[in-house]
Amino acid sequence: MGLLDGRVAIVTGSGRGIGREFALSFAREGASVVVNDVGAALDGRGTEEDPATQVCKEIEALGGRAVPNHDSVTDFAAAKRIVGTALDAFGTVDILVNNAGIVRDRTLLKMEEEDFDAVVAVHLKGTFNCTRHAAEVMKEKGYGRIVNITSSAGLRGNFGQTNYGAAKAGIMGMTFIWSMELGRYGITVNAVAPSGATRMTASLFERAGTAPPPEEDPALNAPLVTFLASEQAGHVNGQILGRTEYAYTLFQHPKQIAWMHKEGGWTPGEVAAAFDKCLGQHLQAVGMVMPKSMQ
Repeated sequence: MGLLDGRVAIVTGSGRGIGREFALSFAREGASVVVNDVGAALDGRGTEEDPATQVCKEIEALGGRAVPNHDSVTDFAAAKRIVGTALDAFGTVDILVNNAGIVRDRTLLKMEEEDFDAVVAVHLKGTFNCTRHAAEVMKEKGYGRIVNITSSAGLRGNFGQTNYGAAKAGIMGMTFIWSMELGRYGITVNAVAPSGATRMTASLFERAGTAPPPEEDPALNAPLVTFLASEQAGHVNGQILGRTEYAYTLFQHPKQIAWMHKEGGWTPGEVAAAFDKCLGQHLQAVGMVMPKSMQ
């Protein structure tokens, strides 16, 4: 018996990289899978490739069931067709993994409006679009598992990724809200910040002059996401998890860590006089913690 026997999953952006590993793991655990991928280049521009169909063939070779879908998550109506693919092929949808993503890294003063809009459209709006349609099906059946893919670039910050980091931080916020809204219908919503050597991180290893080490295998993310997609993870909701090398991690939710209080409020001068003593000593560092192989 697999963790996902009889379940139907949609994994967006699953033609390559980390998403492909999710789709394969789900299939191995008994799920029928909609493999969604537009076949785009890393920056989101179109190509003639069809990785979604290739992954379906891999799943079928494992004895599983899968169908491809090539719709873009950025379009609200197209996202409904992605969910419709699951309904037409398998009759329902139990699991949604919002994994589709692109990158267009630039520092702020070099980033064009189109670079920002394109990345936010795939990551942030795409996550909303697909969840909006899939959650309707899940609510009616009283069951669902939604896993949003976030990133430390959004949770902690990363140089040159204004667009990507903003979208991934927004996904964290949506995860919190949806877990509250949908939990009463038997639907859990969690987020995972994965790690792995993929097309998106290839340049990091190239700049470091190193080959990706074994602990950067993108397949290492799949067991955690597969568990979160299972019935056994019904008690896990509204959480931000991640992976660092061979460890799975749980992020602390943003919360107040220090206070400065004055009855009746403050003047600017009083804030200046008290800030370092009360709050300044608790200032926090920003930026991602990089794997040892990239340091």
